[in-house]
Amino acid sequence: VQLQASGGGLVQAGGSLRLSCAVSGRTFSVYTMGWFRQAPGKEREFVAAISWSGDGTYYADSVKGRFSISRDNAKSTVYLQMNSLKPKDTAVYYCAARPGSSTAMSPGGYAYWGRGTQVTVSS
Repeated sequence: VQLQASGGGLVQAGGSLRLSCAVSGRTFSVYTMGWFRQAPGKEREFVAAISWSGDGTYYADSVKGRFSISRDNAKSTVYLQMNSLKPKDTAVYYCAARPGSSTAMSPGGYAYWGRGTQVTVSS
């Protein structure tokens, strides 16, 4: 399974970005998908996850109400819409895939990872 994240960039505080993660190699719809982020000097942290069907979504408290995760199984792609961005959202964002229908919020729960895309929010 290969994951390719894109859509990162530099944005001013209050702005928006939409991250995409294209998945190839296996049937996309059988995977629970997640987004994580890692800032310099910090551990990788959970941002959001979505069930294989798209019916279940989960968010870290720090992004609730600002970020939205979605998926298009026909395109084998998961998205992260990020609104009202803050400087503390600056990090490398990674998408990850977990076989099966159960959701995990720990990086260890995901078997496949993309390379990450940099998001920088200026004040």
